Amino acid sequence: MKPKRIILIRHGESEGNIDDSVYGNKPDYALRLTGPGRGQARAAGIRLKAMFGDEPAQVYLSPLYRTRDTFAEIRESFPDGQLRHLEEPRVREQEWGHLRDLKACAEVTRLRDEYGAFYFRIPDGESAADVFDRVSDFFNTLYRDFEKPDFPPNVLIVTHGMTMRLFLMRWFHYTVEEFEVLANPGNCAMVEMALRSDGTYALLTELERKEPDHIWKYSR
Repeated sequence: MKPKRIILIRHGESEGNIDDSVYGNKPDYALRLTGPGRGQARAAGIRLKAMFGDEPAQVYLSPLYRTRDTFAEIRESFPDGQLRHLEEPRVREQEWGHLRDLKACAEVTRLRDEYGAFYFRIPDGESAADVFDRVSDFFNTLYRDFEKPDFPPNVLIVTHGMTMRLFLMRWFHYTVEEFEVLANPGNCAMVEMALRSDGTYALLTELERKEPDHIWKYSR
């Protein structure tokens, strides 16, 4: 049975969100939440509990430390057993390669913005198109899970900003150009999708948009 609600949430504020230099001595996957980030996640848990009430939820969780920290704070608002969770590596952050210094990181960001975020492959890492492919593969698991007779009425996906944008692109069939103008959600921002009577999902959250930096335009 399809869930009546699918919620995407970005992790809370992490060490990398406030200090870029941390990427030079700590792997991206190992970054932890800051104190304010934990507070954001606890507040998100309160909002989610109000949304779900006593209904169960299936959680799919990026295995990166900052998303695991976020979920640990969220579940403090729920009794044991209401949330069942699975670590799902396919909803992890876009790979930025190994340890990197600030100068190299800034240059990659500049080149990506000029080229276009969807197609630009980060050296020793991924393009957004690569993340799109693994999110698409995750959908196969999601659809199979929906068919289980005891599948809960709520889904929560604890993930990352870029991955959220690509999930929505894949689900709602956005074009590359439509993806490019979406901004990353803020820390612990939620995107809600609700099941319609015809079996499709409505996007209830208004998405923030931006003007992409690259200048390439498609025209017939």
